[in-house]
Amino acid sequence: MAVEDVIRKYEDRLPESIISELMELLPRKVSEAKAREIMERVEAEYRQMLAEPGESVGLVSAESIGEPGTQMTLNTFHFAGVAEMNITTGLPRIIEILDGRRKITTPMMAIYLKKPYSQGKDIKKIALYIRETKLADIASEVSLNLAESKIEVTVDNEKARERNLNEAKLLKSLKAANKNLIVDAKKGSILVFKTKSKDENTNGIYKMKEKIKQSYVRGIRGIKQVLPVKKDGEFMIITAGTNLKKVLSLPFVDETRTTTNDLFEIEEALGIEAARQALINEVYKVIENQGLNVDIRHLMLVADTICFNGKLKGITRYGVVREKASVLARASFETPIRHIVNASLTGEVDKLNSVVENVMLNQPVPLGTGLTRLVAKPKRQ
Repeated sequence: MAVEDVIRKYEDRLPESIISELMELLPRKVSEAKAREIMERVEAEYRQMLAEPGESVGLVSAESIGEPGTQMTLNTFHFAGVAEMNITTGLPRIIEILDGRRKITTPMMAIYLKKPYSQGKDIKKIALYIRETKLADIASEVSLNLAESKIEVTVDNEKARERNLNEAKLLKSLKAANKNLIVDAKKGSILVFKTKSKDENTNGIYKMKEKIKQSYVRGIRGIKQVLPVKKDGEFMIITAGTNLKKVLSLPFVDETRTTTNDLFEIEEALGIEAARQALINEVYKVIENQGLNVDIRHLMLVADTICFNGKLKGITRYGVVREKASVLARASFETPIRHIVNASLTGEVDKLNSVVENVMLNQPVPLGTGLTRLVAKPKRQ
């Protein structure tokens, strides 16, 4: 009997994901007796890992994450040599993930490259190509001419060449970014910006100068800083700032491994399943870096709670708590009066099916021994 046939006999006893993994991992040349022994052990392990009916998995998960969470350090890791590159770690990172915050403190990406670039070819050029370049990054001097209401910018030709920018490309980008200005070039790498209205005051020209310096020129918007690093024998690029969709469309990027720490970007680009897995990975990475140990199934339960309705919703009164069916459970979290008044106005009924609302009313919770109900047959008249 083939190994595949032995595995298929367990299809009704093991989940499909485990069966497909065994199909891939089990050696084809293994004997039937050995394959059966492996399958018996896998099934025994699976049965042992199942939660008992009525087990309070949510409470166990909350305790298992909460206790080590109180021991986490409140810190931000800083990349040596690059002032703009910080990573939020520890408790602040856990909070922003589980709160479902759209704007995170230190957005960043890990960009993996295809060969030969992963071996170091043109790594500096690629890094500069990815990094968002503003006019201030390639300007050596910015001067004001208040009499003629114009601003002159001297371009550093070497910096422009590093980013593969010639005069035509530069003018095209600047005209697109400053549509309300007249943009022209003079000899000697000088760009001239002039207002279309003649009665621009001094304050307006100063504001215009700051806006011009921040004009987008090249690169991927949102990628503020880049750092090529060598990891496990290959080159990759760590970035400050993130733009997953644009980065994945680049031909030299390995789209199967490139990722971001912005869960909402992952959800938008790759879907809710990818966002759920990224959420588990991010929280697990923080816990592991702190030297703590939490069973990954607790994190999976939290991730399922956040992602269950197809969108990322934080564990806040605007997210997961808002979705709860129980009025009392919602009221126990925050703004109790508002929840109770709204429920009264709409005639909402609380069926007391969960834990929190029964604890509030001093009743047995529907867990463990409180899960069972005794039904007696009434005597017929």
